[in-house]
Amino acid sequence: MPSFDLVAHRGYPRRFPDNSLTGIRAALAAGARHLEIDVQLSASGTAWLFHDASLERVAGCSGSLVELSDDEIGALRASEQARLGEAFADEPVASLKAVVAELARRPEVFTFVEIKPVALERHGVQTVVEAVAGEIQGLTGRVAVISFSLECLRAVRRHTTHPIGSILTTYDQHASLEHVALSPEYVFCDVERLPATGPIDVGARLAVYEVVDPELAASLGERGAEFVETFAYPEMHDALEQLGA
Repeated sequence: MPSFDLVAHRGYPRRFPDNSLTGIRAALAAGARHLEIDVQLSASGTAWLFHDASLERVAGCSGSLVELSDDEIGALRASEQARLGEAFADEPVASLKAVVAELARRPEVFTFVEIKPVALERHGVQTVVEAVAGEIQGLTGRVAVISFSLECLRAVRRHTTHPIGSILTTYDQHASLEHVALSPEYVFCDVERLPATGPIDVGARLAVYEVVDPELAASLGERGAEFVETFAYPEMHDALEQLGA
């Protein structure tokens, strides 16, 4: 078995809509025990799962989720029609509340909740952190909040007991004084931003995204990654087992 844990990145996007409740359930049913989801805030102040700053790719319309009311978001469909056709024509945008309710029944699952920059820019750090923290309080002990924004992570540190994860904009950022002072429990890094060879030590538990090659995943585990994110949890898991990784 691998020396690292696989993380179901946004659920199971290879076969289901991005950040959808259906995709999350499919990944968990396949055995995923670590999950990463993306969160934004509506104009009504409610937390919803959504990755992009634009609605176009997932919902097939213009605009931004952070500008819409809860009622308007409820009328959207997160079907990714251009990629998946009509297979998920009725898939709603998932609320964080609904996903937390699902996870409450699955105590074996640890979840990384990423707060997206577009939400922080639109609503402000404090508003977003308070809204997200209020929804995930029932998952204490099996959830971490991650973000590109160190200001956001500082607010999470001040107002919650949840561990935090910094998403690096450059690999060298982990060595900056500001980052070191924050002491995140987790560090997330794009695989393309990592050094090509040698051990990787970022002073925290390292998660690498987005990895599609099982041999690369295995090598990252050998180099120091504790978590590898994948859009296709079942396929990656099976491939790693075949490699004997």
